[in-house]
Amino acid sequence: MKKREYIIEFIKRQKTVFVGSVDEDGFPNIKAMFTPRKIAGNCFYFSTNTSSMRSRHFMKNPKASIYFYKRGRFKYEGIMLIGTMEVLQDDDIKREIWSIGDTMYYKEGVADPDYCVLKFTAVKGRYYCNLKTESFNMEDLE
Repeated sequence: MKKREYIIEFIKRQKTVFVGSVDEDGFPNIKAMFTPRKIAGNCFYFSTNTSSMRSRHFMKNPKASIYFYKRGRFKYEGIMLIGTMEVLQDDDIKREIWSIGDTMYYKEGVADPDYCVLKFTAVKGRYYCNLKTESFNMEDLE
């Protein structure tokens, strides 16, 4: 299996992602979120609230990181990706990643003004497994 394919398959199997943003004072902030609803190339799409603190952070400073991990009994594996995050209000992408259960959070459905999409574009990353780490650039992955 090629590296890019392995990374994407690993990410798809996880239930949680940790998303990092930078606040107004330049400090890192981390939040657990559901994994991406869509993955296309180096882009990962998440749903969230337009009014959330995280969305406000990304509107002011798009620098971001996302981290996925799997903790086994004897093995820990993690992938961190670094890049930029955009807050999207485009109706097409909102409809594309919408899930029926989202009405629990967004009473007005896809058109709810508090529903938006976060688009993370990965530039580079770091892989960890069995006490070894490897840095990589997304454009260099097969």
